[in-house]
Amino acid sequence: MDNVYLSHNNILSSLGFDSFTVIDSIEKGNCGLSVYNDNKVLHVPFCSSRIDPRELQNRYEILGPKTEHTRLEKMMLVSLYDTISKSNVTLDERTGLLISTTKGNIDVLEEESSFPEYRAYLSELGDQIQDFFGFHDKAIIVSNACVSGILTIAVAKRLIRQGRYDRIFVVAGDLVTQFILSGFNAFQALSLESCRPYCNSRTGINIGEVAASVLVTKNPSELAPESVQIMGEASCNDANHISGPSRTGEGLYRCIENAVLQSGMEKNDIDYISGHGTATMFNDEMESIAFDRAGLSRTPVNSLKSYFGHTLGASGLLESIIGMHSLHRNTLFASLGFKELGVSRPMNIITETTKKDINVFLKTASGFGGSNTAVIFKKV
Repeated sequence: MDNVYLSHNNILSSLGFDSFTVIDSIEKGNCGLSVYNDNKVLHVPFCSSRIDPRELQNRYEILGPKTEHTRLEKMMLVSLYDTISKSNVTLDERTGLLISTTKGNIDVLEEESSFPEYRAYLSELGDQIQDFFGFHDKAIIVSNACVSGILTIAVAKRLIRQGRYDRIFVVAGDLVTQFILSGFNAFQALSLESCRPYCNSRTGINIGEVAASVLVTKNPSELAPESVQIMGEASCNDANHISGPSRTGEGLYRCIENAVLQSGMEKNDIDYISGHGTATMFNDEMESIAFDRAGLSRTPVNSLKSYFGHTLGASGLLESIIGMHSLHRNTLFASLGFKELGVSRPMNIITETTKKDINVFLKTASGFGGSNTAVIFKKV
């Protein structure tokens, strides 16, 4: 059976417009979150990460587009263009396109938008990206709440293993919008401070925006220096509640167990966990229970939400890309702002960015509707 790898990649975020700039910034302990007072999107101040619109427009214009694109489409196009260019891959019939997002072009439904309402359909977003680059097949959209980004990697691996494609480009993105902020504000979940996942003094979630892209391939000749192999993956639904995770961590626990089983590895081979870590009470507690049940309470764990906020359907892909760079830099990145454990089960939170010989990491994600996904990656 073919091995499948993550290869060339790009991150577009408040910390930079390419992966290496972003990783350097994280290693220095920089935070991409800021407090905004923008009545167009929320009637109260909020803490968030947002992509510089001027820099985005400059990068977009270099592409020489022939049609008008939304802000999310511009983000995805700029990110994916960088990844495709670095890969030197031909976009033939053996090359697929997967798109991950939670809400897509939801901002076109706002009053000030100049785009027609049909641009809010996720299929239209897929068509715009496919047409721009000239992919042979229509884009496959993965939109399963906040596990979308990491689930898309799992779906790409499955499609390649099934022989449908030799390689797949994955691009993910979500926006900070009125719809999303007002929803989390209604939950009383937004924090005006930078989020502190798993910390006893955490005050809630931040929403961020990011675009990220990666080449998933079975061909060793198409690998980047920072490539990792996808060893095992699993996804399941805990069927607990529309917005609340299982109190027993059942769904995430089963994902971890199945991903480990598929990988053929032992749990003590896992050098660290890149957790979901939203800094909300129910999510952080559920993760601590699931990790403890899986026998991973001593494994180093971080959450990267403290750098970008929760970037929704892009978060899993973003954090997987950072994880692959973490392995090749032999560096464990700190969870910013963590002070004191605020969950019921023991967790080994990474409090300082540390150099360490590491080869394998586990990425987990959980989302609304009871969705859970876990993927294990190994350094190439």
